[in-house]
Amino acid sequence: MRTLILGGTGNISTPLTHLLVEQSSDVTVLNRGLRSTRIPSSVKTITADRKDHETFRKLILAAGHFDCVVDMIGFTPKEVALSIELFRGRIKQYIFCSTVDVYTKPAPAFPIREDSPKVPSGEFQYAFDKARCEEMLLLAHDQGDFAVTILRPAQTYSEGGSPLVHAFRGGTYHLDRIQKGKPIIVHGDGSSLWVACHAIDVARAFFNAIGNAKAFGKSYNVTGEEWMTYNAYWSAVAEVMGVATPELVHIPTDLLVRTAPELASWCGYNFQYVTIFNNDAARADLGFRYTIGWKEGVRRCLDWLAANGTIEDSSAYAFYDHIVESWKKHSSQMVAELAGKYGIH
Repeated sequence: MRTLILGGTGNISTPLTHLLVEQSSDVTVLNRGLRSTRIPSSVKTITADRKDHETFRKLILAAGHFDCVVDMIGFTPKEVALSIELFRGRIKQYIFCSTVDVYTKPAPAFPIREDSPKVPSGEFQYAFDKARCEEMLLLAHDQGDFAVTILRPAQTYSEGGSPLVHAFRGGTYHLDRIQKGKPIIVHGDGSSLWVACHAIDVARAFFNAIGNAKAFGKSYNVTGEEWMTYNAYWSAVAEVMGVATPELVHIPTDLLVRTAPELASWCGYNFQYVTIFNNDAARADLGFRYTIGWKEGVRRCLDWLAANGTIEDSSAYAFYDHIVESWKKHSSQMVAELAGKYGIH
């Protein structure tokens, strides 16, 4: 089996690459070469930026035959259209890393299954583009260009980064806030349900999809199976860190988005919605199993971050405390004004 991974050194594709090497597969990765130390030296590497379409075209045509292509970095219809053109009739299977964000939000029913409605908001460009990529690939499958398998992870985390999704998305400074007992902003009232899955569990599903005829022409949810409120999500992290649960400052999602539109936009598009997914199809066809629980996964990430000194100092993010202070001040002022004017208590 000769496998090409578009990516290969990312969150999911790093453990996938290792799994393939352990099985003595002939593995080639294509990426920008920025994190080559994350994969075994036996892996062949094609160094390219996929967004440079002409270079991508030239290098793919020169790379020869592959049995399977695993696309971990296909984000736009233009990128996927080029892949369809280049691999048409030259490979047996194309595995696409999509996302559960392609599903309609809020979902009309739970749990969300692979045949649930898929109409993402046009404002959520990432999800909108992924949905269009899926449509293009399934059409290629139906036309006989190659067999297509689509996997839809939810939040997936691993050592090397923060395990948490927070109101402002990136960075590790929120972990420093927990350690120091500083307040944590939680969108809404913290009662919406969220799932997270360690990358090792998700990577095994990708691995078991390769060359698997049962998976041809199908799509699969590969998500966490602990349905946690955001309040419980944060409390579990504090427990693993051995500190008290910090003060959770609940701010309406729409207000957060208006306050910091660039930082908090994903709260409005995504994080505020309930996420309960059914993984039965992946369990049956791909042997998917949720083996690394949330607290254990958090522990692994924290150990790695501490060992590598990559937890950011939260004092460098003064805007965060300013938002907390402003919310407390103005919400308290509103309560006092209503109590004074109308006697509302």
